Amino acid sequence: MFYVVLLAMVAGFLAMRLYSVLGKRTGHEQPLPRAAEDRPALAAVPRTVEAVPDAREVANRNLEPKAEPGLRAIVAGEPGFDVARFLEGAQAAYRMVLEAFWKGDEDALADLAVDDVRAAFVEAIEARREAGEVLDNRLVSIERALIADATLTGREARITVRFDADIAAVTRDAEGNVLAGSLTDAVETHDVWTFARTLKSSDPNWKLADTDEA
Repeated sequence: MFYVVLLAMVAGFLAMRLYSVLGKRTGHEQPLPRAAEDRPALAAVPRTVEAVPDAREVANRNLEPKAEPGLRAIVAGEPGFDVARFLEGAQAAYRMVLEAFWKGDEDALADLAVDDVRAAFVEAIEARREAGEVLDNRLVSIERALIADATLTGREARITVRFDADIAAVTRDAEGNVLAGSLTDAVETHDVWTFARTLKSSDPNWKLADTDEA
């Protein structure tokens, strides 16, 4: 089961923030998020503390140097954590969340978001519907996913990932007429998402705790 869901954003401000950050930049259609049992896991393969690269190796990995101490602490707190597997899952989560939001798929978002953050997404979706707008968006490619930071406070782990992606976007009215955007031009997008989880908890889910633009 793929376990990335969303956590902790202020509903009023964030609803419009999500609409501007996630709703206006992207393009062609993609399949809806897959069923939970088909989703890749964020962390499964055991990795020892020593397996996390040191600063000399970081430049050749998808890690910023400042993330290394936090990743070592996370691995020490939960040896089953695997950096590469986490990044694979984070990229899958990035695609699934964007696609569900663009399509206004509230049921899919329920699997990806805790209640308060899902409510923020739903508020943004409803505002879009009231405006008579439909997003015809596609995540063309994720050029890079980079762990920008990682921290462990007590048992609370947080990992920040920067996504460099190409996104095509079209906004249509209710009749399907194009209001803005183009299906043929992709826009370079730089997002910073922070995932959080309580280590050694019975819940294996990493939750998206914050979204921003780089």
